[in-house]
Amino acid sequence: MILRLRSTVLPSLLLATLSTLPGADYYVDAAKGDDTAPGTSPRHAWRSLEKANSQPLLPGDRLLFKAGERWTGQLKPRGTESAKRGGDTALRVIGCYGEGPAPRIDGEGKHRDTLWIENLSFIEVRDLEITNHGPARAPFRCGVRISAENIGPAKKIRLRNLHVHDVNGDLRKSHEGCGIFFETKGKPDTYFDDLIIENCRVERSDRNGICQRSHGTARSRGVVIRGNRLDDIGGDGIKLWGSDGGIIEHNIVRHARARCEDHAAGIWPFACDDTLIQFNEVSGTRGTKDGQGYDADYYCRRTLFQYNLSHRNEGGFMLFCAPAKAWSEDTVVRYNLSIEDGLNSARVFHFGGAATRTLVHNNTIVIGPHQDLPLLRFSEWNGGKPSDTRFINNLFLVLEGGRATYDFSPSRGHTFEENLFLGNHVGLPPGIKAIPSGTLLPGPFEPREDRGWLDGLRPRSKDHFPRGKRLPNPGRRDFFGHPLPAGPPAIGAAEPAP
Repeated sequence: MILRLRSTVLPSLLLATLSTLPGADYYVDAAKGDDTAPGTSPRHAWRSLEKANSQPLLPGDRLLFKAGERWTGQLKPRGTESAKRGGDTALRVIGCYGEGPAPRIDGEGKHRDTLWIENLSFIEVRDLEITNHGPARAPFRCGVRISAENIGPAKKIRLRNLHVHDVNGDLRKSHEGCGIFFETKGKPDTYFDDLIIENCRVERSDRNGICQRSHGTARSRGVVIRGNRLDDIGGDGIKLWGSDGGIIEHNIVRHARARCEDHAAGIWPFACDDTLIQFNEVSGTRGTKDGQGYDADYYCRRTLFQYNLSHRNEGGFMLFCAPAKAWSEDTVVRYNLSIEDGLNSARVFHFGGAATRTLVHNNTIVIGPHQDLPLLRFSEWNGGKPSDTRFINNLFLVLEGGRATYDFSPSRGHTFEENLFLGNHVGLPPGIKAIPSGTLLPGPFEPREDRGWLDGLRPRSKDHFPRGKRLPNPGRRDFFGHPLPAGPPAIGAAEPAP
């Protein structure tokens, strides 16, 4: 066991030596542990969450729960003043030891949060199972909550390989519960700096899956949500709120908005600038009260959506929205695939309110044989009207039996260049004609669990496939990872096979 000296008047040489020492390991065993034991080895482990919560975690410490065992209650790790202020960069780690299933911590609905990380920096939580299902729904109930209030920057926080499930929080947006939730409050200099959530599973979570909320003016930075899988989410799947330069990538979101009755979508930012959303798959989002796979919401600038897959989301593929006196500006949507998004009177793209200078280029959009819906819909929101929307090099394909319509009424300045319209399109702007038949793609277009079906969306004819317009800064690759040519690219999201 390491002896830790706590004096505040240690010589500087001794302080430097202590800072390089490894941290202590603490073990928790629900079956054979003893809270009177030192907790510093598997043979002398603690037993309860209460004991684990009482131990301040110093730089480099690890708090380890035994695999295959279960605890009920709340895990709320303590730090030190150094941890709260971000004064030491060594991670405190909470994880597991031994062989078997991930340790399970169950809040049983008796606590607002099963795992609550409050005002801590330099901490990683990994390899745990977390649930919080009570006899009735409760406002703001969460599986995992990360909160920072009145502390300045909360630095280097990691959630990895967590399984968060069965969280029955409130379904109302104003009282929303969440699987994994992170928020900042208080002084305007409080924000997250370098927060990563990756390779987690979130299932049967109400209202939301993985979401951020900011109550201050400072924007978080270095927020990355990567490689997570979400399924059966009551409302929003993944949402950033109050981050600049955030990255949402390589996530799968299935069956979002499964139970809520207010507006929700698959993946979207709010009050964020320069968000990168790429390599995600969203499918099966329910309803048309938004209900899209993706959304560039308001108070956002320069959001980039690229290389994403969207299929059979009932509300459509993309939403761009801002009421009057707000903004959703300079969004770019490129090299994405949308397959059978929108149902009947829904829409594929919805431009609502003051969405401005949106660029949509090199996407492949497929309308199925049983769909009859607006491919593009523009609408007013509290006096805000969409303006300066550009569509370039897109492939809009309507399969036999389907129909795509267009509603441009409140928009200003929309333009079309080098797009290809195949199948039954009704209401296109003057001067634009659709080719009534032919697909140019091999198909089939039926989404399946495996991703092999996507090969049908890649053109096979290298010599005869139509090419569009070369754009500045188009990216480096198509949807399938093949490099873009130096000259004009193929129309749609994919270059033909070599």
